[in-house]
Amino acid sequence: MYTDYTVGSPVADHAAPDGPIETRWERRRFGVKLVNPANKRTMHIIVVGTGLAGASAGASLGELGYQVSSFCYQDSPRRAHSIAAQGGINAAKNYRNDGDSVFRLFYDTVKGGDFRARESNVHRLAEISRQIIDQCVAQGVPFAREYGGLLDTRSFGGVQVSRTFYARGQTGQQLLIGAYQALERQIDAGNVSMHPRHEMLELITVEGRARGIVARDMVTGEITTHLADAVVLASGGYGNVFYLSTNAKGCNVTASWRAHRKGALFANPCYTQIHPTCIPVSGEHQSKLTLMSESLRNDGRVWVPKRHGDDRNPNDIPHEERDYFLERMYPAFGNLVPRDIASRAAKKMCDEKRGVGPTGLGVYLDFDDAIQRMGRAAVAAKYGNLFQMYERITGEDPYQVPMRIFPAVHYTMGGLWVDYDLQSTIPGLYVTGEANFSDHGANRLGASALMQGLADGYFVLPATIGDYLADRHLEPVAPDAPEVVEAERAVAERVDTLLSIKGHRTVDSFHRELGHLMWDYCGMERTEEGLRKALDRIPELRREFWSNVSVPGSGATLNQSLEKAGRVADFMELAELMCLDALHRAESCGGHFRAESQTEDGEAARDDEHFSYAAAWEYAGQGQAPVLHKEQLAFEYVHPSKRSYK
Repeated sequence: MYTDYTVGSPVADHAAPDGPIETRWERRRFGVKLVNPANKRTMHIIVVGTGLAGASAGASLGELGYQVSSFCYQDSPRRAHSIAAQGGINAAKNYRNDGDSVFRLFYDTVKGGDFRARESNVHRLAEISRQIIDQCVAQGVPFAREYGGLLDTRSFGGVQVSRTFYARGQTGQQLLIGAYQALERQIDAGNVSMHPRHEMLELITVEGRARGIVARDMVTGEITTHLADAVVLASGGYGNVFYLSTNAKGCNVTASWRAHRKGALFANPCYTQIHPTCIPVSGEHQSKLTLMSESLRNDGRVWVPKRHGDDRNPNDIPHEERDYFLERMYPAFGNLVPRDIASRAAKKMCDEKRGVGPTGLGVYLDFDDAIQRMGRAAVAAKYGNLFQMYERITGEDPYQVPMRIFPAVHYTMGGLWVDYDLQSTIPGLYVTGEANFSDHGANRLGASALMQGLADGYFVLPATIGDYLADRHLEPVAPDAPEVVEAERAVAERVDTLLSIKGHRTVDSFHRELGHLMWDYCGMERTEEGLRKALDRIPELRREFWSNVSVPGSGATLNQSLEKAGRVADFMELAELMCLDALHRAESCGGHFRAESQTEDGEAARDDEHFSYAAAWEYAGQGQAPVLHKEQLAFEYVHPSKRSYK
């Protein structure tokens, strides 16, 4: 049985320094070996992905003088999913003089992650946050400004200070354009070669080290090999395993999963963030969901009717007959509680039959008070493009009628295990941004994803990857080396197999069924019974996929069905590991809520005695149960306590 996993030896982060946490990053930077500038020009690094983490990494490594090959499956690096981020990016600048500091950002992030993140990594992130803002301003990112010219900030969930820098509701887009410009500069300088419309389908390892990738040209179908001294994966998260999510449809796990099957440990796969502020599902026709920025909860108020089954027009329901449930349940933080808590609270209202909208799966996000207090023009200045987007999708004017929102899959905190240097358990394979597991624990606070992606790409990776490259002389890999030939053969065989099945079910039908299973049994609430049901059904679905999927066309041309098929095949394997990870973790923490582990008032109940570790899973082979390696977490500066926002 897949549930009969084995426990292997512990895993530890040997790259992280000890001593005072305030100086760990500086001491690590000083301790890494440096690469002579002349030698950098002879070293080749592959970067997979061009979102914030990948574009900033490619630009920074090119600026340092390395020869970089950058890959993305979009037609332009600017189309990476980072462009969809709306609300903002955190930084401990304390421009509002409201008590913020590096330590407070560190504290909020460790607490927000429900004490399942590494202290060393989180403190480094808080330190670097200040440099990120300076870097982006220098690039011309048009952050919002106050009347006097200072950069403006706003609050996000889980904090009581105003530290989130923003550009209306387009922060991700503006930050990505800044990183893209830096990347294009290095392309023009000849330090970066860009490979758009290429999808990584295999990792090449030689003598246990990452030495290249096999990619497919998505236009011509040509399968090519690319060799290097090191490989960086910046390929994003795996939320599309649920089929319906806020992710772009192209987002997938294939790059990470190929690395996992080659020996990279996959950590905390069950930690999925459900975002509370999404436009509700409207029917089976949908292929994705749309996020409304968390920043809306700064001025919007979340409520449902107090009376069950009250289907009046929301504007006809007086204030005294409305339940502003987040303000009632969490008076200290109100509508700005963290995402996992706001999502479960909304689900609770709908479970009590007080949900709104045609399906009853929704709550109101109301700006009536804000418009009366600030005026429509001020609200439009802060959120206008988000309001326009909502109206175009729903046909309702949020200036006149409250928005309807409901939780949806948004971000994945799990990913490939990395050490403090961002190196995976495969030497020479580095992982940045959402593709790694390192900084967020069991729950990501809002506006932290952009912060981590840029911290990894601009500041951490360029400082640490040299330690690996300077420490050894890597002989060139021959194109006909056995490991290269085997990787190419595996990719070609996989493509041929998918095309040869000639079954009767579409790829999307399998993906949709898998998504329903994952949402029902490994979504907002998990139970042992439900997870075991999923672990029974997913292998059956996978076997049916490999015997009955229909992939029309050929591999020698543009074939989106083939692209989807490869990705869904990997999602099915990942789904099993996610459910197993959720089953073995018999506690509730952050985005992982086990119904059996809750307090009397319905809050998550952690079990620090038995589960204060990162779960790093080893691939043991096709059809074999995986091996669990535990990284014990130590808390010296923020001691675990009951996570309360009341």
